[in-house]
Amino acid sequence: MLVLGVLLIVLAGATVVAVSWDEAATATATATFTVFDRTLQLSQLEFFFAGAVTGAVFLLGLALLFAGTRRSAVRRRRMRDSRLEARDRVARLEREKQELERKLAETPETPSVDPETTAPHPRVEVPRQHSADQLVAGRHTRPPK
Repeated sequence: MLVLGVLLIVLAGATVVAVSWDEAATATATATFTVFDRTLQLSQLEFFFAGAVTGAVFLLGLALLFAGTRRSAVRRRRMRDSRLEARDRVARLEREKQELERKLAETPETPSVDPETTAPHPRVEVPRQHSADQLVAGRHTRPPK
């Protein structure tokens, strides 16, 4: 949008400069211009409307230029905010890491547990309970009625 806005402003400015250099165009009732090897003959009213169109093109270029700068400013602000959030998040994680390292250094070491000397937990048998519920894919048979 910025490039298009600048292009329209330059185009309108070049048109104003080209017309202002042609002294015969402003002095007579009809103005003759050659654009891209084409000759245009404009009356004073057509010349006025051409100036109005040139002004509208200039204003459109300014609007596009301002919209583009506003959009890029918003994008830069969002990027800056996201970078600050990431920096704060990293700093918070670093503080948590240092706190955990400090706590780890302060706690006394516990003796390591040798799995060979530790006895396994004894298994406890749970009595089976009969109910009217039947498993869908179970091995139980329905109790007789």
